[in-house]
Amino acid sequence: MKNKIPFISGTDVKAALNTSLPIMVTFIVLGTGYGILMQKHGFGPFWSLFSGIVIFSGTAQFVSVSFLETGSFLMAAVTALMVSARHIFFSISMIGRYKDEGNRKWYLFYALCDETYAMLSRDLLPEGANLSNYRLLITLFNQSSWILGSFLGGWIGTLLTFNSTGIDFAMTALFTTVFLQQWIDQKNHTPALLGLFATFICRILFGKDLFLIPAMIIIIAVLTMKRKELEEEV
Repeated sequence: MKNKIPFISGTDVKAALNTSLPIMVTFIVLGTGYGILMQKHGFGPFWSLFSGIVIFSGTAQFVSVSFLETGSFLMAAVTALMVSARHIFFSISMIGRYKDEGNRKWYLFYALCDETYAMLSRDLLPEGANLSNYRLLITLFNQSSWILGSFLGGWIGTLLTFNSTGIDFAMTALFTTVFLQQWIDQKNHTPALLGLFATFICRILFGKDLFLIPAMIIIIAVLTMKRKELEEEV
């Protein structure tokens, strides 16, 4: 039956863990850095925990820290929206895959991040695992590891006294690595070049404090107009 909740077996848990473990370790490390950064900016571990539950976007969370510290909540919200707008397109592309997930699909869409999308957008299912449970557990494991890391980082930040300058570069390093890997794996470099060009131009025109939002608007607009053309080239 479409809405019947399947029993989660040990095989499902093992399959999801095998797939998610590298990302879980990465998320705990990066989440810890985020939690420490939040603590150093005056936000305790429960703020990091709450942020991981409500926002769950590492990029948006790292970017918004400085805005939150200065009380620029509107700017933080707008920046988070623009930075995470790609998740809208991720979710749209997963509608067909999640159409028979019943009530689970609301959580699957809500907690869909870049890494989870990369795992679940491929039609690869470990032998013996239930597809619905596999999707749910991967999504849950990934988000839980980020939340755990964020809370631990916030707690560790209350115990340690050191200069946290440079911790926020962790996300820059991560996305640089992802960018290079995608460049190697993909034959079509149009989206990557668009991102570099739009960011560079907006950085010149709007300055370092205001370039992000217009750059994201340009990137999203162009990719939306060129979507069919790009999909045909994949």
